[in-house]
Amino acid sequence: MRADWSVLIADDEPAARRGVRQLLAAFPEFAVVAECRNGAEVLASLDTVRPDVVFLDIQMPGIDGFEVIRRRTPERMPAVVFLTAYDQFAIRAFEAEALDYLVKPVTEARFATTMKRLARRLGMAARTREQRIVVPTPKGAIVVPLHEIDWIESADNYARIWTGGRSHLIREPLRELEARVRTHGFARAHRRALVRLGGVRELKWTNSGGLIAVLASGAQIPVSRRRRAAFVGAVKT
Repeated sequence: MRADWSVLIADDEPAARRGVRQLLAAFPEFAVVAECRNGAEVLASLDTVRPDVVFLDIQMPGIDGFEVIRRRTPERMPAVVFLTAYDQFAIRAFEAEALDYLVKPVTEARFATTMKRLARRLGMAARTREQRIVVPTPKGAIVVPLHEIDWIESADNYARIWTGGRSHLIREPLRELEARVRTHGFARAHRRALVRLGGVRELKWTNSGGLIAVLASGAQIPVSRRRRAAFVGAVKT
């Protein structure tokens, strides 16, 4: 079975990390992509592996689990399941918007309950994710509905989203964004540009025989010769 969601396990005890891996083996739709021993490693890994879920120990050397969330902000965290040997942090954990709170050692039945909640939450997120793009900012996040996007351009491993004359940079390659939005009225104009078809006001030819997509925002996006037929067909559909 193909894994649908990625997991990061953060605990300073190797035995605890191994225990979570063993419990996760019964849920092949979840794949472990990273393990961390402390909060500093977690903060670094959140940017590199971008997990859907983090099983987060509260008491870790240096930066503890609560401090990880404070520094990252709840809006930019994946789904969080706290792991701890103590039950006195439960109220604080839910104030930090954790999905669940597991006290070690965790039984298989209790873990299964958590996994059902995770699958339900992530499934709902997947259905709504295609309708919007969340752009992280230093102060939190900006939610950009797809229907407000004019076009998206490639910026190496990033993408720049243009909406209403403003732009937002997101750490996601254009090819990955295309997979998310192409069923919602977006098409490639050229190798480095995705255009929302509903925002195309006019297709015009240049004196040199090139094709330009003129958007309602006023932006003019060249359409490459290779993609011309498919793009024009999509606009007319």
